[in-house]
Amino acid sequence: MLHCLNGSSCMRLIQGNKSTLYFLCLVLGYILYLVFGAVIFSSVELPNEDLLRQELREVKQQFLQDNACLSDERLEEFLAKALEASNYGVSVLNNVSTNWNWDFTSSLFFASTVLSTTGYGHTVPLSDGGKAFCIIYSVVGIPFTLLFLTAVVQRIMVFSTRRPVAYIHRRWGLSKSLVGAVHATVLAIVTASCFFLIPAIVFSVLEEEWNFLESFYFCFISLSTIGLGDYVPGEAYNQRFRQLYKLAITLYLILGLVAMLVVLETFCELQQLKKLRKMFYVQRQKSEDQLSIVDHDHLSFSSVSDQAATMKEDKTELFLDSGVIASPIVPTDGSVIK
Repeated sequence: MLHCLNGSSCMRLIQGNKSTLYFLCLVLGYILYLVFGAVIFSSVELPNEDLLRQELREVKQQFLQDNACLSDERLEEFLAKALEASNYGVSVLNNVSTNWNWDFTSSLFFASTVLSTTGYGHTVPLSDGGKAFCIIYSVVGIPFTLLFLTAVVQRIMVFSTRRPVAYIHRRWGLSKSLVGAVHATVLAIVTASCFFLIPAIVFSVLEEEWNFLESFYFCFISLSTIGLGDYVPGEAYNQRFRQLYKLAITLYLILGLVAMLVVLETFCELQQLKKLRKMFYVQRQKSEDQLSIVDHDHLSFSSVSDQAATMKEDKTELFLDSGVIASPIVPTDGSVIK
């Protein structure tokens, strides 16, 4: 009996804290996913890093042998200065010295990457005034960008998702959840084609040193706002129409980010994902006024039921104590008394 009571109590405890248990499983799954990514990246990239380090050491030693008049210390100083300048987007190579990082179109491209939180990192402010302005500009601009993107996506969603789904649902009488799932899948395929596959082909043609995989990699890293900065278009030597090219890339990033947000919002409105999200959310608590009203009603109904049951039991005990049988008694006049 005690074991049964303990089991039922445990079941009630689990049911009452189901959302918390799901959330803990979600946290554990996310940590395991991070560890899994770290293991894979380390196993794949560490050998390549080691190989690159060996190649650099061999090139450095060969350079010092070919130039005996140059000491190792002088070479280290030069390389440190060159790497420091490269971190600020300034290269010592002759074939890229003609590209300016802070002309108008390049600055416009930098501003768009800052406000969209992409942040390639290939170009950074050099002066203290530029760094201070970047902080102030971002503090105001990032919330402003979120507001702008939210307003744009909300208006696009009306015409791209809500109205088409509602029309098909009314026209053919199909399930709204099914129509929404099919529509989201089609929209994702169209968006991937227009903002990933086709631009990747274009970049692989315009950027001589990029293949299709590297171009697709750039599109994904940019539109997902990861922005690693290892691939930045328009930085090649003697890039034709570089100003116009940078402006076109800026427009591509803004439009692509809007398209990505529309797709994500479309998937978030699916009933299946709404149910999945609710599994990990904290249940909303009713207000105190609603709770007091519900409790008062519950107490009123329960008290009436308890009073009726008590009166019935008292009547039964009264009949039994007086020796009267609780069955119909037929008098001589033929009427029935209960």
